[in-house]
Amino acid sequence: MKIESKTVHWGDRKKVGGFTPVTTPIYTAASYVYDSMDQLDRVFDLQEQGPSYARYDNPTRNALEEVMRELEGGAGAIACASGMIAIHTAILAALLDRPKRVLAANMMYGATTSMLMKIFDPLGVETTQVDPCDLAAFEKALNETKPGCVIVETIANPLLRVPALDKIAQLCRKADAPLIVDNTFATPLLVRPLELGANIVCHSVTKYLAGHGDVLGGVIVSDAANFDTIRTLSRTMGPVLGPFESYLTMRGIKTLGLRFERQCSNANQVAAWLAKHQAVERVYFPGLPAHPDAEAVGRLFPANQCSGLVAFEIKGADKPKIFKFMESLKMVVRATSLGDVHTMILYPAMASHRDLSPKHRERLGIHENLVRMSIGIEAIEDILADLDQALAI
Repeated sequence: MKIESKTVHWGDRKKVGGFTPVTTPIYTAASYVYDSMDQLDRVFDLQEQGPSYARYDNPTRNALEEVMRELEGGAGAIACASGMIAIHTAILAALLDRPKRVLAANMMYGATTSMLMKIFDPLGVETTQVDPCDLAAFEKALNETKPGCVIVETIANPLLRVPALDKIAQLCRKADAPLIVDNTFATPLLVRPLELGANIVCHSVTKYLAGHGDVLGGVIVSDAANFDTIRTLSRTMGPVLGPFESYLTMRGIKTLGLRFERQCSNANQVAAWLAKHQAVERVYFPGLPAHPDAEAVGRLFPANQCSGLVAFEIKGADKPKIFKFMESLKMVVRATSLGDVHTMILYPAMASHRDLSPKHRERLGIHENLVRMSIGIEAIEDILADLDQALAI
């Protein structure tokens, strides 16, 4: 079964008594009763599948975990209350019996970098940052720091760089350092990091997977070597996704193939249009021929599908001019997220990378005139018309 069909069918239609619901119901129970205490004992001991307590298992959440495990090709999945707690749990699991050192991509979501600096660092976890798109520098840092784990993004936020994940995974295996990949921007439709050699994959399901701006959640998908540790941490700490959010995420995943195909197609056209616009200084998009990681994109991504995101710099713009441009948009939504059916725009310096100092942002290439767009499923003519009129102001 192809992955587009799996998004529609996987995880659903479990028999309940003498009937089978066509979609997974929302189970709100906090605990569950069994006729046999011996059976409940086996369930608690994970010898038999079944729910016992909502922090451990929930049938609605389990259905979502089943489909995500299948889409990413992992040994198991844990659905979490947010993408950030998914990353937090993944790092904790990777470091539990390993050196308390992290090798992290120098270009990531600002909150991930902030978490490493403000939470893990005071706990004694040392973080070293490196450019994952510079394989020589990455290998040197890997050999020098000997980290307990490595964390990168499939598509870096917000400048949309694409590291050679397959080659990074080879280096991490050689160094015995588990590789954690935030695959939110790519989704399993574009890239499946576990198949490339990664050990743990995280998603913010808030974004493309749920896809309609009505869910806050995350998911961890792991290989067999790390899953028991992740599951133990989840059962102990309880960072789990609620049944209603699990249901909404599963419902969103059913249309992921259609939505993401349209979003990628629209993004291709938006990027090409912006690249020719006189008000635009530079466009960041993995599908452009001049992209610095074009070789990795061509090798790892499907043809003509590489991202639903586009970032660009407006010529001569400072913060007030960026605000004026964004406020002039009539259809494009000014909001802090991505992956929704509607086109959205974000100012990284104010939102996704606000926690980084201006000097840090500047060193990373996140300039004050940079905006990031998440392209929706609207008619491409309407997206371009809205951008054109706003850029003219």
